[in-house]
Amino acid sequence: MQLTSTRISPDWPCQVKTPGSYDWERSAAKWLRELIPARYASYPALIRHPVLLARHAQIQVDQEVRVARTALQTARAELPTLGLPESVIEHTIKMYAAEVLQLQHIARSVRAVSTALGRR
Repeated sequence: MQLTSTRISPDWPCQVKTPGSYDWERSAAKWLRELIPARYASYPALIRHPVLLARHAQIQVDQEVRVARTALQTARAELPTLGLPESVIEHTIKMYAAEVLQLQHIARSVRAVSTALGRR
């Protein structure tokens, strides 16, 4: 049995096997399920259709990027009103900035996996 190989993106998640390799779709589905709220993981449509799962994960991660950006953009103005020390505010701003970058990377990874699932 010959397996096809797909050139993978630098954003390809290390938790997902290379497209075309044995059981790669199962590893993709497992990784994608980790990105969505647990209550969705048991929905039959998402279990049976990895492309649908990838779509939902992309929407979920895109929304998380928006939330983290909003938190970052509003932190300097809103956090002082909570009575937080400046050091905590600065740490929180750095945390949000790092989270935005991480989520953007995850979003690119989900797109790469989604594209590969669509080619199968």
